[in-house]
Parts: sequence; C-alpha cells; structure tokens
Amino acid sequence: MKKIGFLSFNYWSDQRGSHVRSAGEALHQSVELAVAAEEIGISGAYFRVHHFSEQQANPFPLLSHIAAKTTKLELGTGVIDMRYENPLSLAEQAAATDLLSGERLQLGVSRGSPEHADRGYRYFGHTPKKGFSDADMAREQTAELLWALDGAVIADANPQIHPGGKKLPITPRSATLRERIWWGAGNLESAVWTAQQGMQLMSSTLIQDEKGIPFDLLQLEQSTASEKPGTMSAGTGHPRYRSPEASCQLSMTLRVPTLPATDPEVKGSVNWKASAAASDPASTANPNSSSNSYATTPPSTPQTWS
Repeated sequence: MKKIGFLSFNYWSDQRGSHVRSAGEALHQSVELAVAAEEIGISGAYFRVHHFSEQQANPFPLLSHIAAKTTKLELGTGVIDMRYENPLSLAEQAAATDLLSGERLQLGVSRGSPEHADRGYRYFGHTPKKGFSDADMAREQTAELLWALDGAVIADANPQIHPGGKKLPITPRSATLRERIWWGAGNLESAVWTAQQGMQLMSSTLIQDEKGIPFDLLQLEQSTASEKPGTMSAGTGHPRYRSPEASCQLSMTLRVPTLPATDPEVKGSVNWKASAAASDPASTANPNSSSNSYATTPPSTPQTWS
C-alpha cells in the first residue's frame, strides 16, 4: 500500500437524527475534513457525485476550495457519472481545477451507479443512440473527454479571427491531467477496457462479478487483468501515459446512534461510515479511498459500475 485516503458520500438531510442538515453544511464539513486529513498525513480526499439527491452534484467548486486550503492533498472524484456529462465542458472544468490545485486532481469517472431519478441524464440533454445502452453512451462520452484532455483540435475557428482554416482545442489545458483519469470498473471486462483506453483502474466495493471467491481476490483479478502486457493500446492505439496503477476501495460500517435506539424515528437510521483504501503495491498515486458520512441511511438500491 502506497497511499491512503477517504471517500465522502456527502449526504445531508433535514430529518431528525441527521448531523448534516443542509447542502451548505455538507460542503463546509467536507472542506474541514479534507484540511484535517492533510494535517494528519492522509494522502487524498475523494467525493461521490450524484444528481437529483441530497448529495453533491458538481464537485469542482468544492475541490477548488479544498485546493486553496491545502498544499499536498490529492483531490478526486469517485466517480463522476459520464451519462450526465458534456465531455467538453467537463474537460474545461477539470483542467482549470487541476491547474489551480497544482496538478493534484485525480479524476474518477464511470458509467455511475443507479440514481434517484429515472434515467436522469435525459434531463441533462443526454439520450443513448438507438440500439445503444446508457453504458455505451457513458463510454462514448468518456472517449470524447479523453480526446479533449489530449489536446485534440475540435472546433472550426472563426475565419475573421483565425484565417486559414485553423481548428481550436479546448482550453485551459493541464498537460498532465490525462495521466490521472481513473475509470470505476464494475467487472473484469470493464477493467480490461479501462487499460485499453489509457486510463487508470479504480476498483471499489461496487463489483458485479459473482464467482464465489473473496472480494479482495476479485479486486486483484481486475488489477492483474488491466496490467497484463499488451492490454494497453489493444486495438485502440491509446498510449499508456505511465505505469499501470490501481486504486482499491475497502469499507466498513459502524452504527453509532445519536438518539435513543428506542426512538422510532431514528432507530437504525443513523450511521457513520469510515473505510480505508489501498492502492496496488506498484501504484504511486490515488488510492481512491472510502466513505465518511454523517446523515440518515443512504439509499438501499444496489450500486453498480461498469
């Protein structure tokens, strides 16, 4: 294990028993938590991203604020749901945040987990093409994100300003950010695809494989498959920007009632989550870590990445 960090789910609720009553409190407590984490030697602070729920939806204002108050702490997401994203806008926001932080951003993306809204990405203007799934759409939009971060020229220039048929890239650009893009893989095939796209592997508790083997071995299987010689660039031409890395999330849940357990409104509803995350032994960056939330019990819907 090279590094350790935490992943905050950033829940808030105004229900009785909640320790985080509003979005503002959740944001301020996240900043305080990140600052304290750096002070005691924690390597990174990572945040979940969800829409249409009492959680944080846009991570970049929060990450930028934390960057201004820290000097070494890695700042990341675990994960941004690419079904909801405009890839070019995301590239702009991520690059600006990375530059402000001194290149400390560890950007975790994926198809995401089930959301409170029914296909909520529709309301953000995104719909899968006919014959394609929402997972296909997420991967396509991720490819556009990587393309933009690579500095590809995208837009036709205004000939009155740039004569000669010039094309323009997305700006600003952080030259090294492309090396720090992580894909949350929910199964073995996804882990291999991650490597083929030149991304780093984020393996968490949201693994779909049911093989009857211990969870840590499932994570090891993902990590090993993504690092096999020849996996990178297989059929895609994407370069490996640095040596393969994997971040593995482990979690534990402790129930700490803050009101009498006999109280029907809070019995079994208040929890505290904390967990440690470890990177692959060969890793040198971003152990996407675990959860730390003070609020009412999160949704019971099964969570998946792919």
